Amino acid sequence: MANSKYEYVKSFEVEDEIMLPIIIVVHIDSRDFSRFSEVHEFVKPNDKRALELMNDCAKAVLEQFPDIIFSYGFCDEYSFVFKKQTKFYQRRASKILSLIISYFSSIYITKWKELFPQMEMRFPPFFQSRVISCASMEVLQSYLAWRQRDCHLSNQYNTCLWELIRNGKSETEAQEILKGTQKQEKNELLYQGFNINYKEQEAIFRQGTCILKKEVQHIVKYKQDGSPVQRLRMKAIKVHSKNIASRSFWNDYSCLCRELGHFEEDANKIKPEYVKSFLHVSKLMPSTWIVIRIDGCHFHRFSDVHEFEKPNDERALNLMNSCAVSVLEEFKDIVFSYGVSDEYSFVLKKESQLYQRRSSEIVSAVVSLFSSMYTMKWKEFFPQKELKNPPYFDGRAVCYPTSEILLDYLAWRQVDCHINNQYNTCFWMLVKSGKSKSEAQNYLKGTQAQEKHELLTRLSGIIDYYNTLPLMFRQGSSVFWDKQEEEEMANQGKDAVGKCYKVVVDHCNIIEKSFWEAHPEILVGYAVAGGAAIISRRREVKVDLPVHSPAVSPPCRRQRNQPSTLLSPLQQKTRPLVFVSHLPQLPVTTHAVVSKLRRTYRHSPRTTTNRLHSSRQTSPDFHASVALPPTAAFEDSAPGEGRPV
Repeated sequence: MANSKYEYVKSFEVEDEIMLPIIIVVHIDSRDFSRFSEVHEFVKPNDKRALELMNDCAKAVLEQFPDIIFSYGFCDEYSFVFKKQTKFYQRRASKILSLIISYFSSIYITKWKELFPQMEMRFPPFFQSRVISCASMEVLQSYLAWRQRDCHLSNQYNTCLWELIRNGKSETEAQEILKGTQKQEKNELLYQGFNINYKEQEAIFRQGTCILKKEVQHIVKYKQDGSPVQRLRMKAIKVHSKNIASRSFWNDYSCLCRELGHFEEDANKIKPEYVKSFLHVSKLMPSTWIVIRIDGCHFHRFSDVHEFEKPNDERALNLMNSCAVSVLEEFKDIVFSYGVSDEYSFVLKKESQLYQRRSSEIVSAVVSLFSSMYTMKWKEFFPQKELKNPPYFDGRAVCYPTSEILLDYLAWRQVDCHINNQYNTCFWMLVKSGKSKSEAQNYLKGTQAQEKHELLTRLSGIIDYYNTLPLMFRQGSSVFWDKQEEEEMANQGKDAVGKCYKVVVDHCNIIEKSFWEAHPEILVGYAVAGGAAIISRRREVKVDLPVHSPAVSPPCRRQRNQPSTLLSPLQQKTRPLVFVSHLPQLPVTTHAVVSKLRRTYRHSPRTTTNRLHSSRQTSPDFHASVALPPTAAFEDSAPGEGRPV
């Protein structure tokens, strides 16, 4: 990434390395799979094709990532166990979980037609993942026993449920019948009521599926006389076992014992404290901006294989933008995103409670959906090209405490876009002019921006050539919710009364404050004309109004040629209490609150001079806001903090 004055924002990234000798397990499961299975008419309670699709995806993951030695899955979930001494991506939890979930999601889309050749995928599935840290082989053994027990219990319950439904019971009635029943009672219900011997069901339903690495003889070449030359190679195989946590099963596979260790005894009982640790997830700091940044993995190779145009392939960039739009439409808490090349950053609103702010769930869900959409939408943008390799991305979550730092982060990414694009444009123009790649690199080494501008002008024969390039190449893409104009709404046959927002893609300068002034509704935290907000910090009084209240006029987007009514830095320092100049028509209750605050502050015993020079610690802080979708309550920084925009 390019150097710039904004690089300090990297200091907010938190290290999440999983220390040795902890065994890393990545657990994935789908989101809203019941709806997905209904839409695609899966057989109840088990669709064998759907299970085989999950197994094929898991096998592909083991073949793609050599450090994964074992996996176990059932229904819509899978667990992947890494070698004990793995150095996979420096053992960083967010990298590991996002890469696995991304690859799994892409493979699921690409292999769909193999298992469901007559059925189109109507909407993409997406998954969530988290890292389970197992401190010892005993803990890993308990984890595997726990997952296989859940496989048995859920399958037995679902088998009973759907047999009752097939025989005339409603789903509610069936659930009531099964409420509180034990395993033996369910077995008797199946046998006596439906003539089903549960133990005779297929192993893939009752036991789940193991996919593990095993050493097998593999033919690597043939001698001149035609005889094969064989070598031991690791191969992923599928296995079904009644007890995957038993010594007899585990210790029979030398590869598992060598890379992970032996089971000393059978897991007769699963310790509750172990299960509690398996369920633990870390949460992101409250009241901070959450940014999910995803990056393409091995995209240089991916772009070469698919013959992307250099230095920028417009179709590939538009595909990334389309995927970002889908992410914003799915997750309404994402208020803004910015993308360039093979990366995208998604900003969640400060007060977001998406997945209760659980880091692994947010990151993996965004990465998974983005990967699924990239694979599904490929044909829309590359109709003449087959997708040869599944794309996959890594992701991470970073919290930024203030709006100023958040905007510096976005500025950092746009500066990086400009510097890298200018370099790559020069590089590929030199290559196309006859230089080798190494010669082009040496030629550009140490050159400044102005020198690159002159080089491009000279090579292209066009004055100021770089600035003639499309804005998407030079400034990246911003995706956000924007208010539709009345004319546009009328053309779509919508009522122009009230507000209507849609996701738009724009290529603009987000470093300058003019963008944020023109779109005040994007980020909470700015005092702007038309926004119903009074600046606050420590204490706040909020007045929530109905969204479509006739007493509230919708906040207007400030036109670009309209003068800004924002506060100057001096005003911020000398006025600890700031009132927005153009409030909507608020009800009497709101005006009463605001007036009372004004009177209280005006009659403070401190003099005007004291108020102007009082410290931030003794300044009164008040807040009143009106709830307007998607967000219209703006919280500004205290005097001396934040970015006046």
